[in-house]
Amino acid sequence: MKIIIAGGGKVGQAIAKHLTGEEHDIVLIDKNFEKLQHISDKLDIMCIKGNCLRTSVLISAGVEDADLIIATTQSDEINMLCCLTAKRLGAKHTIARVRDPEYSADLVTLKNEMGLDMVINPEQEAAAEIARVLRFPIAINVETFVNGSVEMVSFRVREDGMLNGNTVSDIMSRIKLSIIFCAVLHDGEVTIPDGNYVAQSGDLFYVIGRPAEIYKFFKTLKRETSSSKSVFIIGGGKIAYYLCDFLTKIGTGIKIIESDRNRCLELNELFEDCVIINGDGSDTELLDEEDISSFSSVVAITGRDEDNLFMSLYASRAGVPKVIAKVNRLNYGGLIDSLGIDCTISPKDVTAAQIIRFVRALNNSLEYNNLQTLYRIVDGRAEALEFIVNSKTQNLGKPFKDINFKKNFIVAAIERKGEVIIPSGNDCLLEGDNAIIVCKSSKVFDLNSVFENGGH
Repeated sequence: MKIIIAGGGKVGQAIAKHLTGEEHDIVLIDKNFEKLQHISDKLDIMCIKGNCLRTSVLISAGVEDADLIIATTQSDEINMLCCLTAKRLGAKHTIARVRDPEYSADLVTLKNEMGLDMVINPEQEAAAEIARVLRFPIAINVETFVNGSVEMVSFRVREDGMLNGNTVSDIMSRIKLSIIFCAVLHDGEVTIPDGNYVAQSGDLFYVIGRPAEIYKFFKTLKRETSSSKSVFIIGGGKIAYYLCDFLTKIGTGIKIIESDRNRCLELNELFEDCVIINGDGSDTELLDEEDISSFSSVVAITGRDEDNLFMSLYASRAGVPKVIAKVNRLNYGGLIDSLGIDCTISPKDVTAAQIIRFVRALNNSLEYNNLQTLYRIVDGRAEALEFIVNSKTQNLGKPFKDINFKKNFIVAAIERKGEVIIPSGNDCLLEGDNAIIVCKSSKVFDLNSVFENGGH
């Protein structure tokens, strides 16, 4: 596909990096020459210096035959206008980054009036992901499929837990729940586990099933399953706004520390039931005064990664059960692991993942029209994909026990006429099903890819 990215900031660069790995033809537009030079040194893409609102610049980027334009500049208005102009010049699809909360209520109208195929808000998406994780405190990450009727939750095996030292088949026979262990990270290696896999302390497991079954599973493990009832938020920016908007609706107690006094006044007006403190969130004495250790969760979402990591580490050592840090810089990965901080969130990566999902579905729909969503899991080393089963799908109606599946592929769930099926060997695929596949492969273009010899 030919894709134009307007804006070479963190989000634009993250998207460009992912999409070049998918072998798309990428053109990036930005006003800053030094930024473009830095990007072109790292990525094999065409870079154009100029204003993305100018028709001549868009034409020089090849907008007339572009399959998609993604506008990710710092200005919401520029992004929307750029997409509108590009659409009128011939671009087939458009995505705009829109961050201002004031636009949130009008997104449907904006999409319809401006011909936008997708509107993405990094801060809102990050807040939504944080809210999902807080709903399941032991989770490191929670992804949803089929409009929320299927959940995939990642968690770590504890040394003193019932999973440690047991095979997957033994665990399944003991818990008797309709779930599937669909992926595991052990000593840096990703595996799609079979019944013989032995769970070990520190393993990062991904389990998939209906929300009620996932809840029962963690209850069986005697791990905390109730939602976080009190959340301590450090940083009062856009993510904090959206997160408060999510959490106040479900009655969560919230305390926010923000260093900007004017921002504190704004938040106080917007969220009367939240406690807003004007102060430095990296001041440990202040954190102690505000009784940080009494909260069920701490979310560090200031504008500085270093502060977020420090405050998360402090909260964790203070005994807070669930700690989440916002981290944008990829080179902190090793440090985060060494500090033992389990849950981090990156707005630019969340945004990039959402857009990659859209691009992948769009690209595959040109030929197969059956890929609905794509999630990169285990730090991008495995994928969970949602397909619609259609007439081109092979082995329709054939029990799974009679099908030869490729190694490192698993059919993790099926949604059929509103019912979720966690499949066994006697289940099969029927036309119209939604099938969720988990695999290690990074280039799965069709549901038939899971079958040996193309399913024949």
